[in-house]
Amino acid sequence: MSDPQPLSTRLARAKFRAWHRGTREADYMIGGFFDTRAAWDEESLAWFEALLDEDDVDVMAWALRAAPAPERYHGPLLEALQKLDYVTI
Repeated sequence: MSDPQPLSTRLARAKFRAWHRGTREADYMIGGFFDTRAAWDEESLAWFEALLDEDDVDVMAWALRAAPAPERYHGPLLEALQKLDYVTI
């Protein structure tokens, strides 16, 4: 089921949520990942919105491969998240 809000509204909300996680580490990891994606379509944005509902500790562990990610997140977006090539320090 798709979100009834316009894609532009959802993108703005996702960007804010990605960059305001609660810790700098999570902000840089999750916000940086959001910013480096050239285009977010309906399906990939729905995936990312679900990821934003997860605890930061879990998302970071999945990105760092310290813990296995749930099957529902497996695919090219998780693989891109795990590359960490979007994090600049």
